[in-house]
Amino acid sequence: MLFFFNYYTFSLALGGFIALISGFLVYHNDTNKRQNKTWFLLNVSSAIWSFGYLFMISTPYQNIAILSNKILHQGAIFIPFFYFLFVIALTNTHEKHRIKIPLLLTAAGIFSFFNQTSLFIQGVFPKFIFNYAPDAGPLFIYFTVYFFAVAIYAMCILFQKIQLVTQPERARLSFVLWASILGFLGGGSVFFLTFNINISPFPLLLFSLYPTIIVYAIFRHHLFNVKVITTELLTFTIWTFFLIRLLIADSLTSQLIEGGMLIMLILFGILLIRSVLKEVQTREQIQQLAGDLQNANKELARINQAKSDFISMASHQLKTPLSIIKGYISMTLEGSFGKITKMANEQLEKVFISNERLISLVEDLLNLSRVEEGRMKYDWVEADIVPIVQQIVDEVRITTEHKHLKLIWKPPKEKLFVRADLNKIRNVIFNMADNAIKYTDKGSITITVTPHGQSVRVSVADTGRGISAQQIQKLFTKFTRIMEGTNSLTTAGFGLGMYVARLIVEEHGGRIWAESAGLGKGSTFIVEVPMITKSET
Repeated sequence: MLFFFNYYTFSLALGGFIALISGFLVYHNDTNKRQNKTWFLLNVSSAIWSFGYLFMISTPYQNIAILSNKILHQGAIFIPFFYFLFVIALTNTHEKHRIKIPLLLTAAGIFSFFNQTSLFIQGVFPKFIFNYAPDAGPLFIYFTVYFFAVAIYAMCILFQKIQLVTQPERARLSFVLWASILGFLGGGSVFFLTFNINISPFPLLLFSLYPTIIVYAIFRHHLFNVKVITTELLTFTIWTFFLIRLLIADSLTSQLIEGGMLIMLILFGILLIRSVLKEVQTREQIQQLAGDLQNANKELARINQAKSDFISMASHQLKTPLSIIKGYISMTLEGSFGKITKMANEQLEKVFISNERLISLVEDLLNLSRVEEGRMKYDWVEADIVPIVQQIVDEVRITTEHKHLKLIWKPPKEKLFVRADLNKIRNVIFNMADNAIKYTDKGSITITVTPHGQSVRVSVADTGRGISAQQIQKLFTKFTRIMEGTNSLTTAGFGLGMYVARLIVEEHGGRIWAESAGLGKGSTFIVEVPMITKSET
């Protein structure tokens, strides 16, 4: 008999203790969450029922047993109600089922009122191996129907939600469902005792498994905040252990030692919990910021793509009419439509130059679009780069003479072969030379081709305006016009020439950069591309 008695009291004490700890820790973790609040209320009601039943079956005094019976049934009446609230909060179906809340609360209030009368429980009497156990009154059968009907209905809501969600949400809700079934089977087994059905409530231990499995769900599937609850659970367990040691201490010295240890552990425990809470909050903020940053990056990528699409479309739409304008102006200047006056000729030449500038800008935009979208086509050949640079020197010579600049050409003594799209690499070098002439008012332009390790180096040095160290890195970025003081170093364009040149050179496996000693000290633009040996040609 003692074995059975210890088994039931142990089951009830364990279940009540776990329910209280679990409810308090979850609620303390986040007091604003609805599911935390309802979980706390559910576990408090369960603990009241569990400890009330423990006192009733173990006390030798009938008056204490009667009081315990009223208290335990007060907790039992609200268990299904709070379980229903917990489930609809957990499944985010509160709005859908909110109309049922006042109905269930009214039913719980009615049973709570009749709990004080013999219509609910007739009294407590010795039963089975227990000192006292309740005897059902006429209304208790209706309470039993209410109790299990509400619990089963809430489980159906939980089951329906499980069918609609994916992992890991399905896993955590499944744990709650199975834990609920075990909990209500265990706790519900005492109804047999109340109705004098000769079945021992052995499943009572399952009641303590209910909050235990939910705690496992917390740890395994992050039902609530894992790290905080783990820390708090461990801390409270240590506090409880030393409190028990203090209560059973058999001397004043032992009591002082245990009491001092308990006080220190409480202080350290509070500091530890606060530290973990702060760490978790910081981590959550970082995760939120990371999510916001990811969303911002996606939005920026979308905007950038829309911008590229717009540039490509607009450039194609502009190129055709500009080419037509160029053709008609050329024909007019050549006299295809008859003679024109000298003044008209001068004005048309200005229009022609402006139109050429627009065509150049549109071509830059088209090249940008092609390069960024991977649509730039390359005609690869293996050839000596020196004749290409020689052609560029010949082309710019007239312009340098017109500006009274000295053009210095330093070709190598040997042929230097590269694998390149000659037209595109020519445009890159020509752009370098053209910029040097454009931003040099006096002095010289020096174009040099030399072997440099495994590469061919082409450099264009000038004695022009120069660039500051702060601005020189911006030369090869998109849509950048370098400004120094009140003077713009880029007289016209979108600031795309050097950016597109960098992309083209990088596609050749080379690199391009600029060097300058500072403002007024000239600058040097350098491009390097891999060199191949003559035997490879």
